[in-house]
Amino acid sequence: MRPSDSHEVSQLNELKIDVGALVVAAHYTTAGVNMMVEQMPIFGGYAGGLEETAIVDVATTLNSFVMLRATWHLDGPVHVRWGITTAREALTVAGHAARAIEENSHLILGNQYYTLAGPCTLMCLLETAAQAITDTVSGREILSGVAAGKGVVTDLFTAMEARFMGEVAHAVAGMDVHEANVLLNKLVSMYENDYKTAPAGKTFHECYDTKKLRPTEEYIGVYNEAVKVMTDLGLTYWND
Repeated sequence: MRPSDSHEVSQLNELKIDVGALVVAAHYTTAGVNMMVEQMPIFGGYAGGLEETAIVDVATTLNSFVMLRATWHLDGPVHVRWGITTAREALTVAGHAARAIEENSHLILGNQYYTLAGPCTLMCLLETAAQAITDTVSGREILSGVAAGKGVVTDLFTAMEARFMGEVAHAVAGMDVHEANVLLNKLVSMYENDYKTAPAGKTFHECYDTKKLRPTEEYIGVYNEAVKVMTDLGLTYWND
């Protein structure tokens, strides 16, 4: 790896760290490389509810820089029941924590994406869009995604989810927080009642031409459907 690459070290839940991580962090600091410190506070877990988890999120973010001398922090508030970062509660925590830090510092913040639905599904792309809106409007500099299907199945992710994440981020750049909240309420309500029946989606080789590395016509159709949903919600990025 190059010194300019991000070298990862992770904190533990909640606000804990092990000796091994301290040793790795010391090595990265001595080597003079970029260090990304990651932690995913759990909504509904040790921290508690929305307010408590948001406080823990801010604290663990600051801890990355103060104790471990991180170059940047990779966040990821996750729902204890669903194991995703795109649930309404997880988005609320991520948005409030990032906004608070961004308004009072110049720290570099990122967020990681874990959707419930898998690739080649409308739900996966809508989940991705909701978090991209949250992260962009709340001021995060880095979007790290997308781990579809909760990131637990081999090959269950493609470049199409990341592309949609980036396009939605561009679409809402500069948007007012209150306007984004109205948009998010409409968007999240489109998928949050389907958690128990979320589509598993398709693996990379099922929705991509693996020789040409291009998405199938089916996935392009799903992608265009997601674009239409976002356009109907008022985003004009794809009309330009």
